Amino acid sequence: MKAKQNSKIWLYAVMVLITVLTVGPFLITLFMAMKSGSEGIYTSLLPKDPTLANFVTAFEKANFGLYFMNTAIITAIAIPLNLLFCSLAAYPLARMDFRGRSVVLALIISTMMVPFQLYMAPLFQLAGELGLRNTHIGLVVMQVSTAFGIFLMRQAYLRIPKELEESAYLDGANRFKVWYLVVLPLVKPTLVTLAIFTFMGTWGDYLWPLLNSTESSMYTLSIGLAQLSQNFDGSNLKLISAASILTTIPTLLIFIWLQKYFISGATDGAVKG
Repeated sequence: MKAKQNSKIWLYAVMVLITVLTVGPFLITLFMAMKSGSEGIYTSLLPKDPTLANFVTAFEKANFGLYFMNTAIITAIAIPLNLLFCSLAAYPLARMDFRGRSVVLALIISTMMVPFQLYMAPLFQLAGELGLRNTHIGLVVMQVSTAFGIFLMRQAYLRIPKELEESAYLDGANRFKVWYLVVLPLVKPTLVTLAIFTFMGTWGDYLWPLLNSTESSMYTLSIGLAQLSQNFDGSNLKLISAASILTTIPTLLIFIWLQKYFISGATDGAVKG
């Protein structure tokens, strides 16, 4: 009995340590962002006179309002397009028998192993030739469809019994109606999981927006935060902290809101294909 209690104590201690290591940096950054101009950076951990002035300054002087709007527009376009195209591309790979299906799947999965740095130059040139530079659509193109999304949706489709689709066919439904009315509602947790991953990937993307945006009016939050950090001189650490919190909070809120779907949707990828 005593050994069992000791094991629980050690387990709780490890959990507390992990929580501190995970949440601690975020709280320290938040406290730093809420310090007033008269407070020293390292005088105390908690702000003596909490203020939101640094957040206001980040929006007004650091132009984070425009960067926030650009990022929100790009993310709002990327998520529905990614869910649509990935779910459409995955369905034939899971349910339709055609020659070369395994080869197509292998090619799609293999693209996940190719670093973006290897093809960013031709992609940058292609975006310029198509007139997609300094446009929201040009910044979304990398997230419209992903190999990870196609694979995740295919694994979710494999969990669904074929008898449900066969019953729909007997009732006169065509293949598109079966996909849209029967299959898609059953993989809602996976769709939410893919939406979370797409949100995180689009919201925090840095390299492609940096390459494809030559005008500051098209900068995203990640670029604005990087520029603000590059101009670091010790006096604007509070402003950098405020900007970091502004960049992080939307991702945190989205995950908290949809976390009940995340675990069940993520386990769909464990099905053997």
